Amino acid sequence: MSRIALPRIASILEQRRKHVDDHLEEAQRLKGEADAAMVAHDNAVAEARIRAQTLANEGRAKATADAETHRKDADAKLELRVAEAEKAIAAARSAAMTNVHGIAEEAARAIVERLIGRAPANEDVSEAVRDVLKG
Repeated sequence: MSRIALPRIASILEQRRKHVDDHLEEAQRLKGEADAAMVAHDNAVAEARIRAQTLANEGRAKATADAETHRKDADAKLELRVAEAEKAIAAARSAAMTNVHGIAEEAARAIVERLIGRAPANEDVSEAVRDVLKG
């Protein structure tokens, strides 16, 4: 029996050991592949984050530049409108002062005529009103 059973048992044990060793080697190889895949995945995620951050920064910079351009355009338009408004105000002021001169001359002429009984010379009234309104 030792001649038949022992060699047979030894052979079976050797086959099982070899089979277990093969499975351990395969498991080790698969673990290495999984580790490599994990590293590749981590690298891909890191690269994607960097790209996303870069795109976000570029988008923010473009938005800021666009906003600055729009602000400058709006400022230029406002400056133009302010300049036009100032011209209109100056023209209205000049027209109003002309009217004031005319009204003041008429009032002064009427007052002097009422006080002294005769109408003063137009040049004298115009000169007197001009002097009063200047000073």
